[in-house]
Amino acid sequence: MSSITSSAPSGAAPRRLTSQDFRTLGLAALGGALEFYDFIIFVFFATVIGKLFFPPDMPDWLVLIQTFGIFAAGYLVRPLGGIVLAHFGDMFGRKKVFAFSILLMALSTLGMALMPTYATIGVFAPILLVLMRILQGAAIGGEVPGAWTFVAEHVPFRRVGFACGFLTSGLSLGILLGSSIAAVINTVFTPEAIADGAWRIPFFIGGIFGLLSVWMRRWLQETPIFAEMKASRALAPELPLKTVLRDHKRGVIISMLLTWILSAAIVVTTLMTATLLQKLYGYTAQQSLAATSFGTVFLIFATSAAGAIVDRIGSGRFFTVAGIVFGAATWAFYSFAGTSIITVFVLYAIMGLAVGMVGAIPYVMVRAFPARVRFTGLSFSYNVSYAIFGGLTPIAVTSALAINPMAHAWYLLFIAALTVGVGIYLMLHGDKVESEAGIEELTARLAKA
Repeated sequence: MSSITSSAPSGAAPRRLTSQDFRTLGLAALGGALEFYDFIIFVFFATVIGKLFFPPDMPDWLVLIQTFGIFAAGYLVRPLGGIVLAHFGDMFGRKKVFAFSILLMALSTLGMALMPTYATIGVFAPILLVLMRILQGAAIGGEVPGAWTFVAEHVPFRRVGFACGFLTSGLSLGILLGSSIAAVINTVFTPEAIADGAWRIPFFIGGIFGLLSVWMRRWLQETPIFAEMKASRALAPELPLKTVLRDHKRGVIISMLLTWILSAAIVVTTLMTATLLQKLYGYTAQQSLAATSFGTVFLIFATSAAGAIVDRIGSGRFFTVAGIVFGAATWAFYSFAGTSIITVFVLYAIMGLAVGMVGAIPYVMVRAFPARVRFTGLSFSYNVSYAIFGGLTPIAVTSALAINPMAHAWYLLFIAALTVGVGIYLMLHGDKVESEAGIEELTARLAKA
């Protein structure tokens, strides 16, 4: 069994990324960016949505918690949607699931743009909002693990880290699009105009983006590894999830821990921070969203860099060092964010670079399961963990802030320690995480074909 920190399969001739590889990566990353934009745009308008979809006499703190609760609903349904879509992805192909997931996301985002508010239909408004978030959660549940699986099975073994990191950059680009468009909306329109209907514009844009992605993905081809498995009748002989839970428990556990790290890093430092800068540090919506956009630019480049680095040095050493850097950068940001807006921008750039470590996380996860159940194993681990930690983090952090104004920073410091712990474990036991029939075996077989 090979170590998960190894850089290449023994005896397999390395090859460089081809123009076709870059085309696949580009289309997959851009499609992921547009779908992720659809999923996260909600959080940038959490304040105005809370006022429009809940009773006007409800306290502001309770409105914020309930609004983030609806945001969490999208995460809580991800395991079901992800497992169902992954099942079909392992049985019938990665490409078909790719197209369907983004179609579902586009339609549910357009639905959010058209929804009536509490003033029009009363209690049915938040109910419809929850329903649309559930559909979005089901779609994103299949998108992210499916995308990582798709690109990892297209590129050479030695470029899996970079490919997954590049795709994660695409997802980060979706966050940048969301924060940038939110900043434009808050600059062009007055708060009254936004509440009157301008808040719907980003959701209309997202729906159109999603439909465009459906069209773009028709140019993608099925992964060579899945095609080879299908031709040689090596697909999973039984329910893929059953195989994952019975034979790959260690891969599930390490993947869930890594997803916890990823979800905490993204949800708190990127998705929640625009609101936190307004509520805790007194910045305007425009300033907060501009700072988030600025930091996300650095995150985009850092995720690709993290993937390239982990290809060279392995996951154990990478996460041990990255965890320390992440802890220092996030603590510094939230400690000094109230100093000045210039300080916010400088520290957000540094924090964005540190958060970029998440670009190396799928490198470990795609190698933790054999190809015949990779989509299901990755999807189950990722979505269950994200539902728990990603979905509940906004509620938990918002509630804890009433007790300690630095609760968000302390939580991220704990996540940094967890990252270091996972890195040390991978250095010592990485060979027990990677599956005996992972990407390495099938890539070597394809190279000899």
